[in-house]
Amino acid sequence: MDGYEVSNSVTGTTVHGSLVQGRNVTVQLPPKHRTPYQVRPPRESFVNREREIAALTAALGRAERGGPAIVAFTGLGGVGKTELVAKFAREQAEHFPGGVLYADLKAYRHRSAVDLAGVLEGFLRALGVRPPDVEAERFGEFRTVTAEQRCLVFLDNVEHAAEVRALLPSSGLLVAAGRRRLDALRMDGAEVRQLDRLSAPAAAALVRGWLSAGRGTDDEVAALVERCAGLPIALNAVGSQLLRRGRLSVGQVIAELSSREGGLAVLDNEEGNLRGTYDPVYERLSPQGRALYHLVGVHPGPFVSAALADAVGVEGAEDALDELCAVHLLDVVVDQGTDERFQAHEVVRTHAYACARELPDRTDLLARVVAYYRGRASVADRAMGPRLRLQDPTGDELPGFPSGAVALEWLHAERADFRAVVEAAAERQWHDEVWRLCESLWPLYHGRKLYEDWIAVHEIGVESARWAGNPDAVVRMHNQLARAHYERQDHRLAAEQLALAAEQLPLVADRRVVGVLYETDGLLCLADGRPGDAVGKFTLAREANAGDDHGVIVQSYNLAQALIADGRPDEALTVLAGAVALAAATDDRDMLMKLPLVRARAHRALGRLDLAVADAEDCARQAKGRSQYAKEAQAHTLLVALAEESDDPELAERSRARLRELAG
Repeated sequence: MDGYEVSNSVTGTTVHGSLVQGRNVTVQLPPKHRTPYQVRPPRESFVNREREIAALTAALGRAERGGPAIVAFTGLGGVGKTELVAKFAREQAEHFPGGVLYADLKAYRHRSAVDLAGVLEGFLRALGVRPPDVEAERFGEFRTVTAEQRCLVFLDNVEHAAEVRALLPSSGLLVAAGRRRLDALRMDGAEVRQLDRLSAPAAAALVRGWLSAGRGTDDEVAALVERCAGLPIALNAVGSQLLRRGRLSVGQVIAELSSREGGLAVLDNEEGNLRGTYDPVYERLSPQGRALYHLVGVHPGPFVSAALADAVGVEGAEDALDELCAVHLLDVVVDQGTDERFQAHEVVRTHAYACARELPDRTDLLARVVAYYRGRASVADRAMGPRLRLQDPTGDELPGFPSGAVALEWLHAERADFRAVVEAAAERQWHDEVWRLCESLWPLYHGRKLYEDWIAVHEIGVESARWAGNPDAVVRMHNQLARAHYERQDHRLAAEQLALAAEQLPLVADRRVVGVLYETDGLLCLADGRPGDAVGKFTLAREANAGDDHGVIVQSYNLAQALIADGRPDEALTVLAGAVALAAATDDRDMLMKLPLVRARAHRALGRLDLAVADAEDCARQAKGRSQYAKEAQAHTLLVALAEESDDPELAERSRARLRELAG
């Protein structure tokens, strides 16, 4: 929606931000798109890595001559891969007019597979482009956009060359970082480098960078470097403790590190065991700092926030976050989220898990984490308007959201946490928590088309609802899973889920739950070219929603579309008249926006083009006011067709121009 100019000549104008109001016209200007910069700033303590910086600079030169370039760094966790790229990105940002994009593939990985379409969904939004609902189309859209905008793309925690190839932009530089060797990328012209631990002189220079003059002998600095295995993440953590406690000598730190049982033994047969490094850091934390560190170790997901810490009982959460960031145990997450969130390096999370493993209240802490996500998901869900919900409202004591749009952005930013929390709760057999979480996540998965998470989470939700002995919830989970398959156009799997849900119908207490099955079945009938059958299904769905005004309106909306498809537009108009009256009486603004579009299609079928145009324009106007751009695009698409049929070139060009703006 950005990248175009609007020029108007009006009298009596008033400007309020992006809203221009005149005596006879109001124009909503599009928000200015900001160039994304998603990599966190580098630390000032960065040292050495001249050869790696030179390799990146050379790759940038190749990229500027045309086409993409790839550089891959592999190495141990905590060796400084992310810091290296952060340093390069800050120094060379001006060479990437499209911006700097970042994705931690670990947050998108499940059972060794990465949700690549989900990664691209985030990239496209950051670039100011609405991601296509069809996942396969996102790859082509990303290549198209990056052909015009040279970007730096940084992929962290890469495990396979195929992940890099799928996310390669058309121009610019892609930097991949991971623990596994990525030699297969050499076939794509990539430069693949092993990033080793800092050399003794470089690590000593890092230490000297934050030690005050005269503090610590050369031998002590060398011993400290050896104990930290040359890993920048460990050296920075220890260094922060030395800076914060001026009376603590380097020799005392070395003595504490040396006394730790096991020293730097092998962890997971892959990297140095940093327990001996991190134990002293942990022991010097304040009580609230330790409580937050325990949360990091217990929380199954990657992100923590002040709201989460407050909810689970960490006193002074903001101060605790500052404390853990100060000693490099946490980093601020740089992304498009609505809340400030923090993430620990995997090495730190492993140590935090070890510290929290024997806590007597570990299970209670995990239960509070699950309750937080279940409660706040419920708050976010309710912020997006009325719909059928089986669970009672929860989470009112938690922070709310100023709008449905903000709530949806928060759900999307926390998607990796939600999946991890659902899996952890199911493992603990907290089945009521699981299906309630799944029910509240419907607007996230349906609105953002996160199909991989949608299906995986709801497969768990179905089982939990069964274990909970709640037939209504079982049907709801099967139906939400069926809708995922329906939207992926796998009608066979969708029908299978409906059949499994139907087995529970004799036990269902809430008739509205039966209605959702009829609704999905009706959608399948329409998709299969059976509008007459769809009319019957939506009629049953509407009857099942008797007493629920919003449900009746929604099913009337569906029924009218089926009647039009079945060649019965007059009947559709009668149904729509009742739905509009009920929506107006109940102030159901979302449906008042949508209903005119269906009415326009009915008038078109009857040859009443002037009425069809008026209704389609009404829908477009309301949709624009509510920032429902997908619905506005549907209205203008219909208006173009109506303009061609009524020989109105001015209307056609006006709607085409708006469609171009929406596409931009």
